[in-house]
Amino acid sequence: MSMQSPSRPARSSRPSKPSFTHRAATVLSVLGGLACLWFGVNFLFAPEAAASGFGIPSWPEGQAAGYFAVKAARDLANGAVILTLLALGRRRSLAWVMLLLAIVPFGDAAAVLAHGGTYAAALGIHAATGALVLLTAGLLFATSARESVRALDRSPA
Repeated sequence: MSMQSPSRPARSSRPSKPSFTHRAATVLSVLGGLACLWFGVNFLFAPEAAASGFGIPSWPEGQAAGYFAVKAARDLANGAVILTLLALGRRRSLAWVMLLLAIVPFGDAAAVLAHGGTYAAALGIHAATGALVLLTAGLLFATSARESVRALDRSPA
């Protein structure tokens, strides 16, 4: 005879199918992480070609071109953090990281405008990316909160 608490519904032994929001957050996180890795590799091995799409008209030359390696390292680290947290299933932590990483594309947009770039590049490339990163963070927060509630529901009373 099974004793069930009247306030809790019967639990299914099968895990529930991830929601559309959960899948969207996962896809956006993977794409964001892979994009960061791509930009990092591109700035590391083809810096002049990568720089042309950034939005600032004139770029450092000679010794100052070392900043391309700084940009590459930043992007590689950001991509690795995103994909690692996702692989470890740390969606709530990833949500916080994504929220903080949104600073990067908005800062890039400001740099483009401050150094002679176009509004189209600043807003169309960088600010739009920042908005997508914020959307991803919001979706991750929304789905990780639901996952936390489900985990509490499964815990012994």
